[in-house]
Amino acid sequence: ESVREKAWKTYESLSAVDGALAYNKKKKETWGVCIFIVAIDLDEMTFTFTDLLKSISISVCTFFQFLKEVDVNMDTVSTKVDSTVSRLKKKYDVLLALYHKFERTCGLIYLEQPSSVNRAQVVVCSCSESLLAFQTFRGKVLQVEDDLVISFQLLLCVLDYFIKLSPPAMLKEPYKSAVTAVTVNGSARTPRRGQNRSTRTSKQIDTDTKVIEVLCKEHDCNLDEVKNVYFTSFIPFLNSSGIVASNGLPEVEVLSKQYDELYLKNKDIDARLFLDHDETLQPDVIACSQLERTPLKNNPDEELNLILPQTPVRAAMNNIQQLIMILNSATDKPSETLTMYFNNCTVNPNDSILKRVESLDHIFKKKFAEAVGQGCAEIGSQRYKLGVRLYYRVMESMLKSEEERLSVQNFSKLLNDNVFHTSLLACAVEVVMATYGRNASQSDDTSAETDLSFPWILNVFDLKAFDFYKVIESFIKAEPSLTREMIKHLERCEHRIMESLAWQSGSPLFDLIKQSKEREGQTDQPEPTSTLNLPLQHNHTAADLYLSPVRSPKKKASGPPPGATSTPDAQPAVNPQTQKPQKSTSLSLFYKKVYLLAYLRLRTLFFRLLSEHPDLEPLIWTLFQHTLQNEYELMRDRHLDQIMMCSMYGICKVKNVDLRFKTIVSAYKELPNTNQETFKRVLIREEQYDSIIVFYNLVFMQKLKTNILQYASNRPPTLSPIPHIPRSPYQFSNSPRRVPAGNNIYISPLKSPYKFSDGFQSPTKMTPRSRILVSIGESFGTSEKFQKINQMVCNSDCQLKRSAEVSAAPKPLKRLRFDIEGQDEADGSKHLPQESKFQQKLAEMTSTRTRMQKQKLNDGNDTSASEEK
Repeated sequence: ESVREKAWKTYESLSAVDGALAYNKKKKETWGVCIFIVAIDLDEMTFTFTDLLKSISISVCTFFQFLKEVDVNMDTVSTKVDSTVSRLKKKYDVLLALYHKFERTCGLIYLEQPSSVNRAQVVVCSCSESLLAFQTFRGKVLQVEDDLVISFQLLLCVLDYFIKLSPPAMLKEPYKSAVTAVTVNGSARTPRRGQNRSTRTSKQIDTDTKVIEVLCKEHDCNLDEVKNVYFTSFIPFLNSSGIVASNGLPEVEVLSKQYDELYLKNKDIDARLFLDHDETLQPDVIACSQLERTPLKNNPDEELNLILPQTPVRAAMNNIQQLIMILNSATDKPSETLTMYFNNCTVNPNDSILKRVESLDHIFKKKFAEAVGQGCAEIGSQRYKLGVRLYYRVMESMLKSEEERLSVQNFSKLLNDNVFHTSLLACAVEVVMATYGRNASQSDDTSAETDLSFPWILNVFDLKAFDFYKVIESFIKAEPSLTREMIKHLERCEHRIMESLAWQSGSPLFDLIKQSKEREGQTDQPEPTSTLNLPLQHNHTAADLYLSPVRSPKKKASGPPPGATSTPDAQPAVNPQTQKPQKSTSLSLFYKKVYLLAYLRLRTLFFRLLSEHPDLEPLIWTLFQHTLQNEYELMRDRHLDQIMMCSMYGICKVKNVDLRFKTIVSAYKELPNTNQETFKRVLIREEQYDSIIVFYNLVFMQKLKTNILQYASNRPPTLSPIPHIPRSPYQFSNSPRRVPAGNNIYISPLKSPYKFSDGFQSPTKMTPRSRILVSIGESFGTSEKFQKINQMVCNSDCQLKRSAEVSAAPKPLKRLRFDIEGQDEADGSKHLPQESKFQQKLAEMTSTRTRMQKQKLNDGNDTSASEEK
């Protein structure tokens, strides 16, 4: 009754707002959304999400979109509802991706037209029962509903079980041969109920895994990981669930009952309806059809030839295989080179490093099992071991760079620093976790987090975000094989630390700022504003940041280099003549990066809202920068963007520019990597939260009222310099790029790296989406494609001639470089032995054309020069 009453009030308030015509036309949908919102807020969900969708005849995607429209005033949907919707979205994305994969896989396993009607019915039953068994198995084993990789590995285990129970005549190759081999060895259709894994012979285990081996090979899935899931999770589930009858077949009634219990407990999505192609679970066709395209539109007269993007499962498997291939050469113990560095230390860190790795292994395994499911502890251990390999690999690379930079080999202080090692290991494990934790959504701009997403690893290792931040940049530079996707992930982790995580209570950042203020009195600043418009260039490494403050930069030449100390004590020496705290390199660099991030965020939002008032940007930035520098306590347990929005609103208020908070937050929530909780739930005072408007009135304005009013006077504050905007240290070249000389040809790096089948790397997804896709070094197809390329090149020659006649001095061409193993192949003068004749000919043609174009440009310049004379 309480839900109905409050839902009715919400419905009336929506009907009364401006532009409520859409809601009045969709009364049924609006009423359903109101009931959902109120039921979540009051913790009185007496119905399932699927029941709600069916009652108002709406699909999942449409419901989420309509809910977003309903929250136009930012006050209808609470952060609690936002969190629930986010969980439902992630679960739906995973379920949809898994079902599509299941559907395609069944098509590869079972014959489409079995020889008899009975067998056709058996195929349908096998598919429906295996999907039901999988959803039950997944719900019983996994506590994390959005782990796509483990879910897919569980799916392979279920498919293995049903394939081995299927008659070979129903199966396609290579599954038919695998099942026949299992049958010959006598291990098929053997009831596993009551069996104990330890009682099986090794021969039986080998036989049992023949089908799973085929499945893993067909899907580029790591066999050892799937075997681990099979023996530690799937077999115990079968033995304890009571779903297997005496003939080995699962009892559908028992399965349905167990799944019903899970479904009614979670009150979310009934995945069984995927088999019925139920309308409530159908994806948004328009969203799914938004494929990436080149800047040029396809010719409407040409046949549409688009390559669909990779499925989430395929992309996840490729990322994992690439990571495993990178780490195949690494070991889970220190290498000989690392051991040499350890031996060169005044205090050998070898024992402490090994003990730390072992101790964190137990902690990680325990926390992973608590988060994912107790049956998945060994999966966590496998991922941790991959992280340890990467940890040792990156550590060795870092020490080699430090040795080259400092010409020393004694890194005793650094290698005996517990925080450094914990941070480095956490970063390595985070790379592994992020690789496995790929989001099931195919939308690149909405990287939904999972329960194991950053900053989960910080809590597991009991690590402060500010300490973790120090290692990120050096980690990226030390590991050149990191994928673009992973570099962007680590950069995003760095941004999250700078915008909120480093400002949480208990962070060492506040102590460093306090020490900085005390160093030269209150006049000292974490980072002087005079450096804002200077390029963000530095040669600081993780060693500098973890050993900072070591000495004042002015006295850098007087002391030993970082890590070169011969004293066993890992603490920096204190000069008895001066007791002033020394300047912190880590704090200075942190503030430089925070200022840059803050300005970039401000500029993005400013151009969306106030592009007609360019004179306000420096004023807003000055107030924003002043707050971060002098009123940094306002950042404690808050978010950088909250200060930004308040600064924007405050300046517009005193300058009589009509800009409401509703408008600000409406534009803000459309920015990438933003969360509605940022403006809906802001700390007001201890354990009290409210909207950003309340924060502005009760906290921000009270603290900065005097400063804000100065901007309305005749003597406003001195403007802060605009930060110099450099290229990101992790920046990649923009893609796609147009080839010069007017060609309709674009080049772009592969967005999904490789398909790892048969040990040979070959592109599985080519970009950009254009009429002709060329992959150098592989079979090209029909001769018509060569003719089209020749025609395009000829057309570009004609265009170049015409442009040379019209314009005496055309723009210089940008030079394209293709580096292969350090050799510049642009001039066609060098060729690798493995190159085909086609590649060599292509290089020679490129070289000839380049020289001709240069000559034409020179001739044109000479002509214009003579005319001027």
